[in-house]
Amino acid sequence: MSARILGVSAFYHDSAAALVIDGRLVAAAQEERFTRIKHDPSFPLHAVDYCLREGGISRGELDYVAFYDTPRAKFDRLVETHVAHAPFGLGTFRQAMRRWMTSKLHLPRELDRALRGEFGGQYVFADHHESHAASAFFASPFEEAAILTLDGVGEWSTTTMGTGRGHRIALTHELRFPHSLGLLYSAMTQYTGFRVNSGEYKVMGLAPYGRPIYRDRILEHLIDLKDDGSFWIDLAYFDFAVGRRMTNTRFHRLFGGPPRSPEAPITQREMDLAASVQVVCEEVMLRCARHLHARTGLPKLVMAGGVALNCVGNGRILREGPFDDLWIQPASGDAGGALGAAWLTWHHVLGQPRTVSAPDGQHGSLLGPRYGDEEIRRCLDRANAVYRAFDSEDELVAHVAELLAQELVVGWFQGRMEFGPRALGARSILGDPRSAHMQATMNLKIKFRESFRPFAPIVLAEEAHRWFEMPPGRDSPYMLLVAPVLETHRVSVSPELRATMEHDPDLRNRVNVVRSTIPAVTHVDHSARLQTVDRARNPRLHHLLSAFHARTGCPVLVNTSFNVRGEPIVCTPDDAYRCFLGTNMDVLVLENVVLRRVEQVAAPGFDAESYRSSFSLD
Repeated sequence: MSARILGVSAFYHDSAAALVIDGRLVAAAQEERFTRIKHDPSFPLHAVDYCLREGGISRGELDYVAFYDTPRAKFDRLVETHVAHAPFGLGTFRQAMRRWMTSKLHLPRELDRALRGEFGGQYVFADHHESHAASAFFASPFEEAAILTLDGVGEWSTTTMGTGRGHRIALTHELRFPHSLGLLYSAMTQYTGFRVNSGEYKVMGLAPYGRPIYRDRILEHLIDLKDDGSFWIDLAYFDFAVGRRMTNTRFHRLFGGPPRSPEAPITQREMDLAASVQVVCEEVMLRCARHLHARTGLPKLVMAGGVALNCVGNGRILREGPFDDLWIQPASGDAGGALGAAWLTWHHVLGQPRTVSAPDGQHGSLLGPRYGDEEIRRCLDRANAVYRAFDSEDELVAHVAELLAQELVVGWFQGRMEFGPRALGARSILGDPRSAHMQATMNLKIKFRESFRPFAPIVLAEEAHRWFEMPPGRDSPYMLLVAPVLETHRVSVSPELRATMEHDPDLRNRVNVVRSTIPAVTHVDHSARLQTVDRARNPRLHHLLSAFHARTGCPVLVNTSFNVRGEPIVCTPDDAYRCFLGTNMDVLVLENVVLRRVEQVAAPGFDAESYRSSFSLD
């Protein structure tokens, strides 16, 4: 059987499109990358257009369009929740009703309009958590596996458990709104002064600076956690059910004051709150995993949903949990639901068999657009850029490896763009991890973001076990696991300095302490959010790492996303060039072309401020 299936997630957070043809994943992309609006929730018109171009088909040639949730069930939850809390939340209810009545309740009409009336096939509406589950299991390399999904909320479900076997998934257990681990974590995200749906990873990065002194208070007052991982949230402390804010005055009294204002200094209190909610999150994840293993007896686990992006919790499940192996969907949030909905249509609606792919069916998550040398050179020539083109890949990577060894910061733009929130070596900023100043330089001069934020290492897959606490053969290709730096690469810190650091309110001083021979990617607790790079998934990045390893003896590089704070990861050569000139990045590599900042600055009429002023920095 042949079928062309377009999966869509839209209207809530991080809209995306994915194209599956005859069960094969062809393309996937988030709308934000094209519109340059971070977490763009609008219908993914540009992402749809890209996916269809990549697949070589038109809208009229699509057989199915699969949406990642069921709007009417979500509407029922909205109405029932507001009725239960009436008259509180009347204002937010009115606003929500306007949006629902004009678009969300009439989704087939909206989809027809977005597809320009050219689509004549069938619409499929999938359950939100089934879409998450499908995105994880059907992309995984497992014939069968236990399934765990955790997020804020779908229609009603917030956590689900089940199994995947062959071409079928079955979710057998769930927790329902308002009892949500994702919403608890988001509430603490907002309370500590960060933005919900984008700042949760900041809380995770801040946690190692703190002490989990509020853990017991959270477990005593906010969440009643059971041995099987199920829990009950006490809504007396929260406003997320019907209000505009996540927390209320009772929550604020419990933790000693009002929320931190965004951009206000981060104090030890925020660090301790982050550490506390992170520990609770990990405990819930571990208990869920253990209960799921006990129920299913399956040795392998797959995960999706926004909470599955908590790589510290994932690492604990792998190290301390009962499963032999773990696979996590790289686009675990709403964007990945587009992919899951398309695969659900192929396997469940059409009943088609599944072929398990090795190393997995995600293709390195390099599923977005690519740009050729001619298009890149046209872009640079329009801008009167100064550049050097290389004919040989060996010469290119040797040249870039030498620049990296000189502690220059390199923008690396290669091949197809990543799908999901992580830069995986296609749209990345790279640096030398041996530099004691690289983390601060990248955060403050390149990314324009908080100085405490850790950077991730990329490492040759075959060398990972020699640098990090990972068994030989274990990979982490999607930057979704945390592993400690090996003791042999750590640098001892004197007790006097350690005591001083623990009480220093300036996080920059703590960040700049050298803790290992690769300090730029070693967090304060000696952990690292690790990405292993193998030749099969990303051959050119593997080639670069190999050249750097040969040049320096170090098989590791700093890897962070190619963007600045408040901006989506770059998509096009124009996006990359603008970001390069608007920051203090030293080098830009666009496929086979290399640009040096010093050469651009020397060009007549160069004005870095005109590029920098175009960033939102929100």
